[in-house]
Order: sequence, then C-alpha cells, then structure tokens
Amino acid sequence: MFDISPTEWTAILLSLRVAVVATLVATPLGIGVAWLLARGRFWGKPLVDAFIYLPLVLPPVVTGYLLLLLLGRRGLVGEWLADHLGIVFAFRWTGAALACGVMSFPLLVRPIRLSIEAIDRRLEQAASTLGASPWKVFFTVTLPLALPGILAGMVLGFAKAIGEFGATITFVSNIPGETQTISSAIYSLIQTPDGDTAALRLVVVSVIIATAALVASEVFAWRATQRLHGH
Repeated sequence: MFDISPTEWTAILLSLRVAVVATLVATPLGIGVAWLLARGRFWGKPLVDAFIYLPLVLPPVVTGYLLLLLLGRRGLVGEWLADHLGIVFAFRWTGAALACGVMSFPLLVRPIRLSIEAIDRRLEQAASTLGASPWKVFFTVTLPLALPGILAGMVLGFAKAIGEFGATITFVSNIPGETQTISSAIYSLIQTPDGDTAALRLVVVSVIIATAALVASEVFAWRATQRLHGH
C-alpha cells in the first residue's frame, strides 16, 4: 500500500516543484495587485477586480484553453516567445507552473488585499510625515503589517497549485516525467485496471501535503502576528 513507485515519486516531486515555483513567482505580483486594489482609486477598477478573480468562476478547462491559444507554440504570444526568445510553455513543466499560478492567483491576492485594507492608514501617514518615502513606507510599514495575509495567501495559492488539474492538463497535457502532476497521475491511474491502490497512495500524499501546508500557514501567521504585537 505504501510502497511508492518511482513514477509516483516523480509525479509528487514535480507537483511540489510546480507549486513552489508558481507560488514564488506569483507572490510579488500578487502583493502589487493586492496593494493596487486596496489602495488604488482609478477608472475601471471593477473591471480589473473582475479580471483578477475570473479564474475562480471560469471552468478550469476554459482557462487552460485560453492559455493554449495565447501562449501555445502557435499562440498569439507563444509563437513570438518561441521564435525570438526560445521560451516555450506548452507541454512543459514551466507551462504547468504558469497554469497553476494563474489558477491560484485569485486565492493568493484576496487575503493580501484584505490584510492591506485592514492596516491603519494613520501608521503609514505617520511614517510619511517623519520623512519616509512612499517606497520606504511600503517596505517598512505596510508590508510587515500585511505579513499574516501574505503568508495566508501564499499557502492558499500553494494548496491550489498542488491540486490543480483542469487548466494544467488542457495547457500542458499529461506527460509522465514532464507535466504529470499528482492530480493528473491520479486521473490516469483510475482509468487503468488495478490502478486504484496507486491512486489511493497519491490521494493520501495529497492530503498530507495540503494538511502540512495549512498547519504551517497557521504557525507562521501566529508567529508573525506575535512579532508584530511585540510578544
């Protein structure tokens, strides 16, 4: 039951790799977008807001197909990237990371945005009156105070990336050793005779990884909150 095969290990390690890369790349952009939505006042903000959260309501297969049309080898942008920069996303593990990043982005942005909105603006104004530049205020006041939300968003994004299936299999297919993550490996196993045991092993691994991520999120958020309050 618990004898994990090399193929299963490959899928597990690839899923972790994809989720970590997707989360690390999406986090800086997510912080910027969250700050813009929390603090910005501009025309078309509702449209930007809707666009950011669109992957949550669209079928994942639709998102994956749109990525294929845009960034596929013959896509609107993908062809130029491949011909001029040698960058190819479709049917590569990097494409899986991109698809996971897109699907998890709304879940990453939301907690960060709420955390920034909850910050007392008077603290930022006080730092400004003491001569701090806007960038210094952001990095020394806003960002540390928003840290619990950032950690929560990163963990939610990571958990979503680990479990993503529809957009990934549509954009990068299900290639063992290259794009076959835990989710797509489970899908393949339940389609084959005598694959139930192996599928169950991967389900157990998925539950363990997700639970560990959520527990780590709570611990990190608690420590960050304690530090911010001087405990």
